[in-house]
Amino acid sequence: MYKVYFYQTERDECPVDEFLDSLNIKHRAKVLRWIKQLEESGPDLKRPYADILKGKIRELRIPFGRNSYRIFYFFFTGKNVILTHGIYKKTDKTPFKEISKAENYMTDFLNRFNIGEIEL
Repeated sequence: MYKVYFYQTERDECPVDEFLDSLNIKHRAKVLRWIKQLEESGPDLKRPYADILKGKIRELRIPFGRNSYRIFYFFFTGKNVILTHGIYKKTDKTPFKEISKAENYMTDFLNRFNIGEIEL
């Protein structure tokens, strides 16, 4: 089993919490079920439910009709998963700015905790 953590900025903001708070109860419950599935499966959770986007950045893919939610994350030492932020995805491609945001959050996390490179 993997342990899931929500990334927090230096100012104690939590983008995943903010994203979850923006959802109605039904959608939030479905997203939380998929986060639980990620916790249980880790990197064994494959497409169409999870995907590698760029480098260490991955996305949890939660479908809702023709659109879907995405939660960005990376694995960190041992069996830890850091969720960076979430979006409501309306297009076929994941916006580059969201991938870049996830990379920036990961870099910030690693730098603040003096971790350096991570390996899976």
